[in-house]
Amino acid sequence: MEYNPRARGGKGLMYVDHAATTPVRPEVLAAMLPYFADQWGNPSSVYGPGRRAAQAITRARDTLADIFDCAREEIVFTGSGSEGANLAIKGVAQAAALDGKRHLITSRVEHHAVLDTCRWLAKFAGFDLTEIEVDEHGTLDLDQLEREITSQTALVSIMYANNEVGTIQPIQDVVRIAHERGVPVHTDAVQAAGHLSLDVEALGVDLMSIAAHKFYGPKAVGALYIRRGTRLLPQTQGGGQERGRRSGTENVAGVVGMAAALARAQDERASTSPRLRELSSRMLRELPRRVAGCRVTGHPTRRLPGHASFVFDGIEIAPVLLGLDRRDIWASSGSACMSASSEPSHVLVAMGLSREWVFGALRLTFGIENTAADVDALLEAIPPLVASARPAMAAASAVS
Repeated sequence: MEYNPRARGGKGLMYVDHAATTPVRPEVLAAMLPYFADQWGNPSSVYGPGRRAAQAITRARDTLADIFDCAREEIVFTGSGSEGANLAIKGVAQAAALDGKRHLITSRVEHHAVLDTCRWLAKFAGFDLTEIEVDEHGTLDLDQLEREITSQTALVSIMYANNEVGTIQPIQDVVRIAHERGVPVHTDAVQAAGHLSLDVEALGVDLMSIAAHKFYGPKAVGALYIRRGTRLLPQTQGGGQERGRRSGTENVAGVVGMAAALARAQDERASTSPRLRELSSRMLRELPRRVAGCRVTGHPTRRLPGHASFVFDGIEIAPVLLGLDRRDIWASSGSACMSASSEPSHVLVAMGLSREWVFGALRLTFGIENTAADVDALLEAIPPLVASARPAMAAASAVS
């Protein structure tokens, strides 16, 4: 059975915020349900229900290993993409510190799960941190990366694709530069997992974190790939699960659901990606033609399929989002994790956008249920909402 939000949520509902989260597909939920009911055993138990739960985890691990092109022992199940990033960065950094290496490299446009973890290590654990600049499209400055790596560099952590503007980073070039100096590389692949290849041999990365809820799987479960031989100190002590790297009773239903969702997403990638790219490309092409003072953000070609992001000068985006919501269209301004913040997007600031632009950010991210008719509706709804937001912003500025 295919997922259809209109059948569930009512006629006219349009969800275009798939970069924030995705609904669980019915077949994924069906795969999970037995582990909430009949197959409820603890995977560490030696009797039947425990063994069956452990076998389910092994099957899920094998599914991810096939997709990643790695050994099953190189996969650690986590509770989220953020936890995976924390385990990768803190675990490798602390292990390297035992050898006196206390330098980390990341970029200015990372998700806060990476950026704040690196900054935490700099503030509280005595690490030096270099944040690599990006260009106007959000693409990493590889020349700066090459200059900044030293004999003290413990880890380079660069995202696979950006959640706010959709730019795909040149990860293979990052790996080449870092590995020439003997430095391991972690990539946050949370946004990429449902859209791009996760073949770690082709990418060359040493660590890679994902989260299931970005590709029609359940929330509160993720995975971290750790290349064999990578030194990493565990961040959670306890029962020694996940080969001692992440203690805590496994989320069996979540792990099973994640494997089912990722397998489906990767199997369908060849057919869904072109269709999603067609929707986002039309949006990227048409909206700036219909709205004065509208700019596309992110790379024009090296971007995630289905990802369309914009900025409008002289407005705050909240009235536009509320206007869309009144029309049963659900979109966002950028990172869902920072939606309550009044601070401008650090990604857009790093890309060089001024204050007149950064508060007018709109992100439209399409999913498997979206159609060309949705693009038509968006192109009709957004221009008048932006136009009405401009006088309101001007009036507010005059009063202040």
